[in-house]
Amino acid sequence: MASSLTKDSVTPGTPGSEKTFFGHPRGLATLFMTEMWERFSYYGMRALLPLYLVAPGGLALNAGTATAIYSVYVSLVYLLAMPGGWFGDRVWGPRKTVAVAGAIIMLGHLTLALPSSGTFYAGLGLVAIGSGLLKANISTMVGHLYKGPDDPRRDGGFTVFYMGINLGAFAAPLIIGTVGESVNWHLGFALAALGMGLGLAQFLLGSRHLDAHSSVVPKPLSAEEKSSTLRKSALWAGIAVVAYAALGLSGHYTLNWVLVPLTLLGVIIPVMVLVRIKRDKDLDRADQSKMSAYIWFFVAAAIFWMIYDQGGSTLSIFADSSADNRVLGWEFPVSWYQSVNPVLIMALAPVFAWIWLALNRRGKEPSTIVKFASGLVLVGVSFFLFLAPLSIAEGGHKAAALWLVAIYFTQTVGELLLSPVGLSVTTKMAPAKYASQMMGVWFLAVTAGDATTGLLSIAGVDLNRTGIVAMEAALAVVAGVAVWMYRNKVKALMGHVR
Repeated sequence: MASSLTKDSVTPGTPGSEKTFFGHPRGLATLFMTEMWERFSYYGMRALLPLYLVAPGGLALNAGTATAIYSVYVSLVYLLAMPGGWFGDRVWGPRKTVAVAGAIIMLGHLTLALPSSGTFYAGLGLVAIGSGLLKANISTMVGHLYKGPDDPRRDGGFTVFYMGINLGAFAAPLIIGTVGESVNWHLGFALAALGMGLGLAQFLLGSRHLDAHSSVVPKPLSAEEKSSTLRKSALWAGIAVVAYAALGLSGHYTLNWVLVPLTLLGVIIPVMVLVRIKRDKDLDRADQSKMSAYIWFFVAAAIFWMIYDQGGSTLSIFADSSADNRVLGWEFPVSWYQSVNPVLIMALAPVFAWIWLALNRRGKEPSTIVKFASGLVLVGVSFFLFLAPLSIAEGGHKAAALWLVAIYFTQTVGELLLSPVGLSVTTKMAPAKYASQMMGVWFLAVTAGDATTGLLSIAGVDLNRTGIVAMEAALAVVAGVAVWMYRNKVKALMGHVR
């Protein structure tokens, strides 16, 4: 969709109007490049992560532990988006928060690049913290470039911005993955650090083109709130330090003492947030009804992401051990599978946008609920497809690469049906009191889904077993059918939102 944008004239006085980027404020170029390089670093490292965890030259962990670590890491990134948004709103402002986040991410990748298993998990933690801080604030700054929600260029600006995400995600496995798998794992992680370094440099050099609102702290903490926050943070940090020190000194510490609490938090916190909003007595009956409807979407999304995000863990580990990763006799790195989704997103997103517009003009565009249910069914179908290469591998043969491409294709179509709709319905159904927090709530659906995968792995469930894959596939299809069957009830709860 980015290619359809032209260098049109802009309204005088619009931030960055002196110079344009595809007809948009010049600051969009800064944020586009920053996000592209950040996503390059994130998806490059993520493509290597499960492979490094199971590789003999890596940490040589079993597939279950590797999947648990991967799932906990991804769930943490999305869980930390909420406190990341809070820092932007209450402490540093979006611009400073993004700059600090970029530095933390780069430091995390550099830590991963050190040839030591002891520092590896610290590096993962730093990348997760930095990604959470950045994710919630950089999109906010894109919005600051435009004159409110009614600016006709706003939607196009976000389209250009998200193209940067997919460009970075597409290139990362091809470059970082190849170097990590074929040359040296830690050199691959170092390339991820270089990518984030380029993004951070771009942000700092181009920040003069950003809107002044990006430096403003919208709702700064009072002195009393700062003191209270610091006390509570210090208390919880102290408890954690004492507890883990005691475990280490007593010889009882294992990796599960970190993984289990984090996965439980990934399930419990989303539930607590939804319950807190639902029980808020300040919400009127209409808002309460919308939140009841939103819970349907949230649970469905959690199931979707539980399966979808296994494309980077369960499917990747399967491809590493049991797939014939060749095209016309040429063998390619396993991490390259992670480029399939972003290239399909870039190819299919404009097609879907055109289809919805064409159907809308005829009065036949599917409702939000039908799109959501279809996306959920498709992600279930993708795992039914997964049963074929699993059966081939169980027969002692290597599964063809096209089976995995077909799975990723099906999941991508499901994503295009569910993810944009989920973002849209989240903003439409958000109570006014929680307008700025609801996008973080949507991200918590990803947290809940990935945390559930982590819990299953920690419990010893082999996610590459035919029976488990079939159960997950059936769960998604049944959930999608249930959402469709109860669509009228959910529509009634949504009120005027469509």
